Amino acid sequence: MSGEGKVALVTGAGSGIGRSSALALLRAGYSVVLAGRREEPLQETAGLAGDAADRALVVPTDVADPGSVEALFARIKETHGRIDVVFNNAGLNAPGVLFEDLEFERWKQVVDVNLTGTFNCAQQAFRLMKAQTPMGGRIINNGSISAHAPRPDSAPYTATKHAITGLTKTLSLDGRKYDIAVSQIDIGNAVTEMAARMAKGVKQASGEIKAEAMMDVEKVAEAVVYMASLPLDTNIQFMTIMATKMPFVGRG
Repeated sequence: MSGEGKVALVTGAGSGIGRSSALALLRAGYSVVLAGRREEPLQETAGLAGDAADRALVVPTDVADPGSVEALFARIKETHGRIDVVFNNAGLNAPGVLFEDLEFERWKQVVDVNLTGTFNCAQQAFRLMKAQTPMGGRIINNGSISAHAPRPDSAPYTATKHAITGLTKTLSLDGRKYDIAVSQIDIGNAVTEMAARMAKGVKQASGEIKAEAMMDVEKVAEAVVYMASLPLDTNIQFMTIMATKMPFVGRG
């Protein structure tokens, strides 16, 4: 699964799944562009790469801002001349509140990052991938278990993750003519700062608060590297990776 000579972009690379995936791609030999809103966490990620740090490029980026994403891809083209893999991982959640009490700005913020941010990055990736030689590449979108089933009080996050599935399917179809493979990874209960509350107790459909099983985030990173490593004539359209005992399948 060598990525030697290949270039990958990971958004939300300053923490959690993004950081672990970026480091795993670096270990696999990729040159990795680390994107995220704040430079300091991105530099920390690069610092954790050890000898591979010289293949990490930090580019602070607001994925919700089309101009910022355009500048990111201009930097990628200038530095590497191409892009082989894009992991659209950047994501945001809103605090769990009753739907009727959800503030519009909270809704808009989650939609802007999770959905519009993925659109912005995918569109720039299409433009670069179709023009480069050899043509093509791979886009992996972070869906989430919420792309299939909601948690209580999660309208913004769940709506955007359901929308990511529609975007993934459409881009998978639209990318065929350019040898662009588009896929989605749906992740359930990996140990990260964002998901830490699951182990302490989270509201269930019944309304009760229960702790949930968790899994090592490194297993997610390994899955991302595997998806990235496939030849472009082969695609894992959808992958679900989750803590085996999390309450998702059946009725919990």
